[in-house]
Amino acid sequence: MMELEFGYPFTGPQQKSLAAFLAAQGLGYDEDIEFTVNLVENRQLIATGSLAGYVLKCLAVETGRQGQGLMALLVTELRKEAFARGQDQLLAFTKPANSLLFESLGFFPVAATADACLLESRRNGVTDFVRSLQGPLRGGRIGCIVANCDPFTRGHRYLTETAAAACDWLYLLILSEDRGLFSAGDRLALARENTADLPNVSVHPTGVYQVSRATFPEYFLRDKARAAEISCRLDLTIFARHFAPALGISRRFVGTEPLSLVTREYNEQMKAFLPGLGIAVEEIPRLEVKGGPVSASRVRALWRQGDLAELAPLVPEATRRFLRQTAAKQLSD
Repeated sequence: MMELEFGYPFTGPQQKSLAAFLAAQGLGYDEDIEFTVNLVENRQLIATGSLAGYVLKCLAVETGRQGQGLMALLVTELRKEAFARGQDQLLAFTKPANSLLFESLGFFPVAATADACLLESRRNGVTDFVRSLQGPLRGGRIGCIVANCDPFTRGHRYLTETAAAACDWLYLLILSEDRGLFSAGDRLALARENTADLPNVSVHPTGVYQVSRATFPEYFLRDKARAAEISCRLDLTIFARHFAPALGISRRFVGTEPLSLVTREYNEQMKAFLPGLGIAVEEIPRLEVKGGPVSASRVRALWRQGDLAELAPLVPEATRRFLRQTAAKQLSD
C-alpha cells in the first residue's frame, strides 16, 4: 500500500534516509529545503519531492517505478503546500533532458542552457513580469544595471550616475532574493530613494527571474565545481532572452570587481556572452574612498561591528539615515 509522508522538513534518521535515496538517483540533498513529501510503499521510499520557498527541489522517483505517474502526484502535493504558504508562482530547475516531463506536469519553459533549464508554473509569467517594468522609452540608448545593493552604497550611486549619463534611459534592477543582511524590500526602497533625483533612471525588483546563486539548486549537478558558472550562464540567458528585448536594453553596466572572485568571474562571463547577443557590456572603474574601493561587503562588516562612523563616508545620506534608524530600533527592542 502506497502512503504519503510529510516533513517540515525531515530531520535525523528520516533525513539521512532521504539523502541516501537521492544519492542513489544521482542527486544531492539541498540544506535549504523547507518541506518534503515522500511516497512510501511497504515502508520503502519510492519517490520524493521538496520545496524551498518558491523552488521545487530534489524530485526523484525510484528507477523501477518511473512512468507510473508518481512525479505528478508529488508535484500536486508540493503545489498544495506552496499555495497554503501563499506561493502562487513556482520555479523548477532541472536538466534539459527532463524539461518535457515538467512541461507535462503544467510547467512552462523560461530559459535553458546546455546544462540546466528553468521552468515556471504560470504561463507567460516571465513575459508579463518584464512587461510590467517597461519605462517610457522604447528606442534610443537604453541600459541596465542588475545589483544586490546590500545595502546601497556610494559605489552604487556612482555606477548608476555614470551609466545614466551614457543612456537615454537606465533600468536599475535590484535582486529580489531575500538572503542578504538587509531585506529585499529595504534594499529596493533604498535604491529608489538614493536615485530619485536621476530623471532617466527607474528602479525595479528582478522578481524570481534573475537567479542568484543562493536560489539556484546544485543538487542535480554532478560537476559541483561548475555550479557557479552554470548558474551564471542560465541567469544571463534569462536576461538576454526576456529582459533585454522586452525593455529595449542594448547595454549592461557593471563596476570593476577588485574584491570578490565570484563576482569578477561573473563579470567576465557577462563580457564573453552578452555581446554575441547584441548587448554591450561596459565596465566602470569602482569608486574609491580614502584610497580603497567602496564595497557593500565592507559596509556590512562595519555595520556588524557597530561602527557607524567609519561606514558613513561609504554610503549616501538615505542609507546612513536608514542604518542609524535600524541601529536605534535594534537597541530599543
